[in-house]
Amino acid sequence: MKHIFSILTFLLILISCAPVPTPQSMSSVTPTASESIPTLTSTAIPVLLFSTNTPVICDPFTADFCITDGHFLLERPVKPPANDSVDSTYRYGSTANGTRDPHHGVEFVNKSGTPVYAAADGEVIFAGPDKEAIYSPWKNYYGNLVVIEHRNGLFTLYAHLSKISIQAGQEVLAGDKIGEVGRTGVAIGSHLHFEVRRGDAQSYFATQNPELWLAPKEDENGELSGTLMITIIDQGVGFRYAAFTMDYHPDRNQPRLKSYYGTTYARDMMNGNENAALGELPPGEYRIALAYNGQLYERWVEVESGRLTQVGFVVK
Repeated sequence: MKHIFSILTFLLILISCAPVPTPQSMSSVTPTASESIPTLTSTAIPVLLFSTNTPVICDPFTADFCITDGHFLLERPVKPPANDSVDSTYRYGSTANGTRDPHHGVEFVNKSGTPVYAAADGEVIFAGPDKEAIYSPWKNYYGNLVVIEHRNGLFTLYAHLSKISIQAGQEVLAGDKIGEVGRTGVAIGSHLHFEVRRGDAQSYFATQNPELWLAPKEDENGELSGTLMITIIDQGVGFRYAAFTMDYHPDRNQPRLKSYYGTTYARDMMNGNENAALGELPPGEYRIALAYNGQLYERWVEVESGRLTQVGFVVK
């Protein structure tokens, strides 16, 4: 059995080096004002290994969970006193309880005119109205849009802006103002739609979960939040969709302080090395429970300040 897992691990490392997949087909239907979009099909190959910028590989067949430094390379594009928290009702890969189509980014809900800042050093490769279907399958989907290219094939997108403060070709530093929050394009209310893409800025399916890249938040006591990444695998066949709950305890011998409810990414968004991630979590112990095929799977994991906890479930 050990030999089988060694071979599987080697093959998966090779798979994880494959290029970012592109969609097989794209619809020309224009999205509605509710930010609803037609379903697109990804050609992604499921991968079991967790992806970080550290050499640590967390094997869901052998480890309950792993804690690593992650790759929190990006500053938050909105700064206090404005709201710099990710909207928990419409996270990356979610459908807002089935009311919207799968989300390719995250939202920072703020009033129009709130300053927006570059998340890292880089070069502006697009700044203007999203008149052509370049960064999505639809014209004017993102409205006023800024796209910045960073090192190592990483890109960030800032959408629905009311004002753009920079130009294409301009070099920016992390924290430079690039625009202001708005509701241009296909948007419900004023907010910043923020995306992270890797490999191909123009590929709608090259997105990464921003919560795995954004710097952890600081609480009122100066303590950094932690981030949790979940993978659910059906006996090595691939990612599976499931709902889960997380109960937060300062430690497992103390009462529960808060519960989180979530789902894995929508089926056509399972194109990375994980299928759920939650940031901005207070450090402590978490009891994760998920139901799959009539069975209950439970796990205690630890979330540390400023670090990434990786947990995998192998289900049947």
